[in-house]
Amino acid sequence: MTRQYLPDMPGSAPAPIYPTDAVQYVKGIGPVRAEALAAIGIDTVLDLLYYFPRKYLDRRNIQPISELIIGEQATVLGKVMGLGERKSRRGRVFQLTVQDDSGLLTCVWFRGGEWIKDKFQVGDQVALSGQVEFYRRLQMVHPDFDILEEEDNPINTGKIVPVYPGTADLRAKGLESRRLRRIMQSLLERLPPVDDPQSEPLLSAGGLMGLDQALREMHSPTDDETLATATHRLKFDEHFYLQLLMALRRRALGALPGRKIVDRGPLVKQIYRDLDFELTGAQIRVLREIRADFQSGHMMNRLLQGDVGSGKTVVALLAAAIVAHAHGQTAVMAPTEILAEQHYRAFTAFSRKAGLSLALLTGSTPPDRRKEILGQLKSGDLALIIGTHALIQDDVTFKDLAFMVIDEQHRFGVLQRGKLMEKGVYPHVLAMTATPIPRTLAITYHGDMDISILDERPANRGAVITTILSPDQVGDARALIRRECRQGHQAFIIYPLIEESEKGDLQAAKSGFTALKKQLPGLRIAYLDGKMSGADKDSTMQLFSAGEVDVLVSTTVVEVGIDVPNATVMVVENAERFGLTQLHQLRGRIGRGALPGHCLLVQRGGGDETTARLQTLVESTDGFEIADADLKLRGPGQLFGSRQHGFERLKLGNLVTDGPIIRSARKAAFAMVQKDPDLRSGEHRLLRQVLIHRYQDQLDFVKVN
Repeated sequence: MTRQYLPDMPGSAPAPIYPTDAVQYVKGIGPVRAEALAAIGIDTVLDLLYYFPRKYLDRRNIQPISELIIGEQATVLGKVMGLGERKSRRGRVFQLTVQDDSGLLTCVWFRGGEWIKDKFQVGDQVALSGQVEFYRRLQMVHPDFDILEEEDNPINTGKIVPVYPGTADLRAKGLESRRLRRIMQSLLERLPPVDDPQSEPLLSAGGLMGLDQALREMHSPTDDETLATATHRLKFDEHFYLQLLMALRRRALGALPGRKIVDRGPLVKQIYRDLDFELTGAQIRVLREIRADFQSGHMMNRLLQGDVGSGKTVVALLAAAIVAHAHGQTAVMAPTEILAEQHYRAFTAFSRKAGLSLALLTGSTPPDRRKEILGQLKSGDLALIIGTHALIQDDVTFKDLAFMVIDEQHRFGVLQRGKLMEKGVYPHVLAMTATPIPRTLAITYHGDMDISILDERPANRGAVITTILSPDQVGDARALIRRECRQGHQAFIIYPLIEESEKGDLQAAKSGFTALKKQLPGLRIAYLDGKMSGADKDSTMQLFSAGEVDVLVSTTVVEVGIDVPNATVMVVENAERFGLTQLHQLRGRIGRGALPGHCLLVQRGGGDETTARLQTLVESTDGFEIADADLKLRGPGQLFGSRQHGFERLKLGNLVTDGPIIRSARKAAFAMVQKDPDLRSGEHRLLRQVLIHRYQDQLDFVKVN
């Protein structure tokens, strides 16, 4: 129970305040401000300590106004000589004139400055920090500021000053950055040392600062070096808890029993003999890894990474054939009907002679056919079912689900995968992705899984040449499409939007489709986007796959899973609007047969930097190299989002730049779990409590309560 707040007695030392206390008992907050803080997840003193500054201002070197340098960041102290509002072409402007012993400085706030105009009075002593500009005279635009009083000076000037993130609601309650600095300073004075969940040996081995010092340093920095050391410690913690979660999940999943399947059986041999191509060395290696998992007697939990066109589907089918020989059933779940149907056609073609019993179940499956399929699944007459989310409906029952394949697995949430898993008894799991994952992300996002990589392209695939085009070269793209289609080949034209945008000149698919019918007379042109009905999408793709459509105009709905070996041209309009990984996926829709392909990236915006980014695709076809470049440019959210493992809880950690910290945290976390699998030893008591508090919703299969 939270203790009652007792006011300080005159002449006595301030009463201590503890990390578990409600935040309202912190001096300067109270019940009303506590409500505003609760809205952003701050309920306790410890939560407030983890509300880190968004940046720091170095006020150790205050400069005279006369010595300011245009274009540089600076801090000045001065007196407010005048203030007021004026009109400009950009709307109303609030302007402040400040003077020190050496000169005058103008500060301006453009639109949205209503909140600031009542903050100042003529005669106020102020500290201002920002970038120096020149417009008629020296000025700062939207500078950070403090109105100085005698008691403020030790807090806000002459040192490194934290600047806290804020919301309109916080500012409305008086919790702007300056007030938060005062509150934090008061809190730190009354706060007893914060207990450190990490053991002394771990801290010493990693050269890590103690938690209490690190938290205090974040809110009241001593110097740049010490602040960097504190930040490193707190980043380590964030990555450590994620890796600890991965280590616990990996151990728990690895200990689960799984169907022991020893023999390959005749089905897989028959399918292998009937293939009209040779498996790559990488495919053979991955199949051996999967067979070792099947033979282990433990549940497989494996991620298969394969660049576009690397042959993941064949690997999944051969694994399913091994399971079918053992009288087990396989479920293949894809995120879209188009991808599910693509898999169904491929699986059917590869296994036709072997006689593997399989079916397709999606939201578009007719009721009578659906009823028939459900009966066959329940009786065990179906060895393999391919489908979408329809597979996790309550009335879908398996006789013996022994193996599940999740394609493009990052598009499914934990609960969706869990629902399918519950339809069997610890079924083996193979997750697949065509999005190459840089190593740092792989050990973070998928640290609880064994990882297999298909890093070879089949020998029968044609080379794809990538070219960047300017808008005035689009005619060259149209000419290439005409030439290729005259030779009996096909083309994709991809647009970033369905409808015309009011913002700029983005090319939209619908208007592009209309224009192309005039620009490419005599060619059979079809249209596809994700908002079309399932039946219409299926019909269009079937026509394109059958060669009855020459040119498919589409949005990114064709990004994965579309396999048309006859397609040799891919034109991407407004290529600058796409990430490199997404463009690589789109490019993977051509060159899927023996024919060479051409990928034309039409750049309609951006400058030299954008061209340099797109040049990565011209120079490389290595998906991992491209994904690594995309990661550095766009961040992990563009590759995966943050749905699955609590990555939204990273406040300081950066998955792009923290590679060494992540590897160090992973090593420490996995060593800890090997030594103390349930975190039951006394030295890990507090650490276990923190893990449960922060990641309770991620502890499926993990027993640490």
